[in-house]
Amino acid sequence: MRAALKRIQTGEYAKMFILEGRTGYPSMTARRRLTAEHSIEKVGGQLRAMMPWIAKNKLVDQTRN
Repeated sequence: MRAALKRIQTGEYAKMFILEGRTGYPSMTARRRLTAEHSIEKVGGQLRAMMPWIAKNKLVDQTRN
């Protein structure tokens, strides 16, 4: 955490992010792809599909509560 904070405070992180953006965000895109392929994301999608009130942007199923 200290190393990350130091990178933010010195501006190193912002410079890296800007350079990444100029090349189309290859690292971020790869990380997102790998995260989406993780089994916990697949199971989460299946669980959310079983909860229709989530798709309606409702936190509580008011037909039952």
